[in-house]
Amino acid sequence: MKIRLLSVAALLVVALLAVVPSFAQDDASTIAEIVVASAGAESPEFTVLLAAVSAADPAVLELLSSPDAGVTVFAPTDAAFAAALEALGVSAEDLLADTDMLTNILLYHVVPGVFAAEAVVALDGALLGTMYPETALAISAGDMGVMVNDSNVVTADVMASNGVVHVIDAVLLPPAMDDMAMGDDMMMEEPAGNIAEVVIAAAGAEAPEFTTLLAAVQAADPAILATLTGAGPYTVFAPTDAAFAAALEALGITAEQLLSDVETLTSVLAYHVVPGHFASPTVVAVAGAEGGVNLATALAGTTVNVSLDGESVKVNGATVVTVDVHATNGIIHVIDGVILPPG
Repeated sequence: MKIRLLSVAALLVVALLAVVPSFAQDDASTIAEIVVASAGAESPEFTVLLAAVSAADPAVLELLSSPDAGVTVFAPTDAAFAAALEALGVSAEDLLADTDMLTNILLYHVVPGVFAAEAVVALDGALLGTMYPETALAISAGDMGVMVNDSNVVTADVMASNGVVHVIDAVLLPPAMDDMAMGDDMMMEEPAGNIAEVVIAAAGAEAPEFTTLLAAVQAADPAILATLTGAGPYTVFAPTDAAFAAALEALGITAEQLLSDVETLTSVLAYHVVPGHFASPTVVAVAGAEGGVNLATALAGTTVNVSLDGESVKVNGATVVTVDVHATNGIIHVIDGVILPPG
């Protein structure tokens, strides 16, 4: 059965990559440059997307142009925008004039982190967080191909210097703000810094915490620190010092041995990072589903299961003990165990 599943996944990746792309591909170009080039090509595409990015909050264009963006964009075709406008009963002019709504829609198509086709296929049945707070995309992969919410991926792996683009045949509409589990308290707290700075401050406090986590981040691949100091947003499930001590004892290794194994350490840390901003009301809401919910992590192709056990939130069995530690680039939930990636 496992062999068959692996074969199906491989076929899906091959099918996605086998599509002859009609879009400009140049991994030396940024995502913004690829959109511009495609909109001006002999057979133009992304003309509405380009107009939307130009009319949205300038931060969207800055993101897609940033050399260090490291994002995944699910890019709707012109036909997809035309169908969405007709379904919504609005004109392109009306959409482009509503900057706030336009910006939110675009951010819902952008995922922090680079997820190539193979990693997306591996997320079958999971949720992948977006740059629009408290929202995620539902990924499904089957015999008919890969779907993102109700859209189909029609061209995969348009590689850019700052991420990757997957072309989709429908516009993704985020949940209405009223339906989002964003509490007023979440909006009022002033973050003390980015995720890395919050960890550093906690490790140096009078009652220190996250000292092992900080040492792990410093010893891991620099990409981990770059993620925790980058734009995000990311949700981090951060193990306490006691959690690390218990994990080391259970594994029969010392802290020094863990910190010297850079590859393993990097994988473990990335597995605690989830793309997107998910505050506790959202986490509780999705965790309440039967069997919980699988959330994609920054370790490509892997997920963590978030579920409810009574009133406790569990992440792969670890208990969330403190919620909503805010940062400028995301949010931290403290857990009482170290969670280990598959394999």
